[in-house]
Amino acid sequence: MSLADVADRATSGGRTPPMVARSGRFLRSEIGMVFRRRRNQALLVVLGCIPILIAVAIKVSGGTSGGGNGDAATLFGSITSNGVFVAFSALFVIMPLFLPMAVSVVAGDSVSGEANSGTLRYLLAVPVGRSRLLAVKFAAIVVWCVVCSFVVAVVGVLIGLVLFGGGEVTLLSGTSVSFAAGLWRLTLVAGYVACSIAAVGAIGLFVSTLTEVPIAAMATTLGLTITSQVLDAVPQISAVHPWLPSHYWQQFIDMLRDPMALDKVGHGLLVAATYTALFLTLAWARFNNKDVTS
Repeated sequence: MSLADVADRATSGGRTPPMVARSGRFLRSEIGMVFRRRRNQALLVVLGCIPILIAVAIKVSGGTSGGGNGDAATLFGSITSNGVFVAFSALFVIMPLFLPMAVSVVAGDSVSGEANSGTLRYLLAVPVGRSRLLAVKFAAIVVWCVVCSFVVAVVGVLIGLVLFGGGEVTLLSGTSVSFAAGLWRLTLVAGYVACSIAAVGAIGLFVSTLTEVPIAAMATTLGLTITSQVLDAVPQISAVHPWLPSHYWQQFIDMLRDPMALDKVGHGLLVAATYTALFLTLAWARFNNKDVTS
């Protein structure tokens, strides 16, 4: 029996509490377990260090952009004029590798880690329904995605304000908006990043139901995200690029225009929702028919 269910019975006089109360306590227990693990804490520290490294590097270099063109170069070139762009630049940097890696570690360990440690069978014997277990696991993964993206955003804003100051935000289209409006756009961007990367969490949850070896599930999930990005770089298959999970990951840059160009952002959310629904369904079908022996 899990600690959450033991506490449930203790607080209800030995009676089984309502389903909503048990699910809420189970979810809190799962989220707490995710954030108490030293490995996950280390990942958050690494993610938080990325905007600091970017800001310090720009400051030490005297604010030179280092050449290049395009929206990415404009993001980095705008850091010296307003510290909020440290957060935007850091989110742009972490999307291809660092964030998928952090999510792959948590998602890949979600079910396979329980099986590997021998606690999965006891969780299901409480009884915790398999569908409810998967729902709680995925909800914890989504919380992890949100926290990861907002940690980078918040640290980026703070270090940016310290080193470069704030004030009006000049968007990529050349229009200036208030600092508060810039923070609102940063909130939207961080939310979009979290929603996009949640699809990786769904893929990782499915892979985690296929094996009892957590490291294999983590590596497979990260490998699939890298494969998506490799395919996205092959021009001969450009017809499938819009439906690759990673194709629109960095499209949040369109939110930094005036007016915001939301066509590709909307398509990116649709793709993320499609992959999330698909792999959650596959995870449910696999897990509900899986023999749990450990």
